[in-house]
Parts: sequence; C-alpha cells; structure tokens
Amino acid sequence: MQVTPHDALIVIDVQNDFCPGGALAVAGGDEVIPVIEKIAPLFAHIFLTQDWHPAGHSSFASTHPGKEPFEQVQLSYGPQTLWPDHCVQGSAGAEFHSSLKLPQAELILRKGFRPEIDSYSAFFENDRVTATGMASYLKERGIERVFLAGLAYDFCVGFSALDARRLGLPAVIVRDACRAIDLNGSVDRMEAEFAGAGVEVVDSSQLGRTA
Repeated sequence: MQVTPHDALIVIDVQNDFCPGGALAVAGGDEVIPVIEKIAPLFAHIFLTQDWHPAGHSSFASTHPGKEPFEQVQLSYGPQTLWPDHCVQGSAGAEFHSSLKLPQAELILRKGFRPEIDSYSAFFENDRVTATGMASYLKERGIERVFLAGLAYDFCVGFSALDARRLGLPAVIVRDACRAIDLNGSVDRMEAEFAGAGVEVVDSSQLGRTA
C-alpha cells in the first residue's frame, strides 16, 4: 500500500497512563512506539491526539459512588464504560510517552476535556454529534485518507477509524502499531464494525511511499 502526500498518520493517545505502569495501562502499549517511528517517515502529515480529562470527569468510576472501573452506566448520550482516573489535565499520566519522538507532528488535538462527556474518537465526542474539529482541519489541509495507530485499537483508534469512514474518508489502521484492551470481547465487536464500514487493517510491512 503506497502512502501519498495527501495521506495523514493520526497517532492516537500514546500517553503514559495507557502504557505499562499507567493508570489505564494497555498491555504492551509502549510496544507501538518503535513501529510508529518506523512508519512516520512515510508521511508528509502527522497529527497526534491526547486524552485530556479534567479531574472528576464523568467517565471516571470515582465520580460515581458505588461504581467500579469497567462497569457501565447510562449518561445523557447513552451507555458509558467507567474507567480508572486517567490522563488528568496537567498530570504526568497525561503526557506523551517520553520515547515517542515525533517532532514533525503538525497538530496535537486534545479530547475528553468536556467534564460531562467522554471522547474516544479523534473526530467526535461519545455523543457522536459534538465535533472535535479534526474533520474540518483535515479538509482544509487537503487530506484525502487517514492512517491510524496508537492506543487502544478497540476503543479510541477504532472509533476514530469508524468516524473517518462515516465522514467519507478512507481509513487504514496499522495493526502492529496498535495494542488493544479487549474488554469483554471489544476487539471482535470492533473488527465486525470495521468490516461493515470498510475500514482497512494492514501491517506496517505493507506500507511504502509513493516516489
């Protein structure tokens, strides 16, 4: 698969709290970094997302008395999985992993900063309506296809890819540049949605650059 100048790599949430030792660690989360850095030179455009929650965020189990992490509750926009407190604004856990070196990245998009609503996708909050601004940015920059990598495959990466397709953008996930949580079968559910939406899943070894 050839990467063109109109493609962008979106690196999702490679932050300390999602890596080993973090508050919401994804198994092997830091293993995505060398793969991302290997493919980064193929792309003329690289964008990063950063989970950026205020303390007491509505998606935190600690905000709901008697609830535990990974339980579900109903919020105004529908079902919401509750998480351990993570990626709190200004905390060490919210910082990008120190091994991630992408100084050429053109944009850092922060998401999840609205206290009352969670945000998995780079494009929309979890109400599926409130836009982050990423779609407009890509359109103005002339981006015609997005490649996605990072954490976690079955949540923030996956929902970003599905929303890209919903917006009419081809979406390609670099599978070995992601790691999954796999919460109660979430990988299988997400991959079924990929098949229905036309999200492509490839290995980094399949990527090359148009001369």
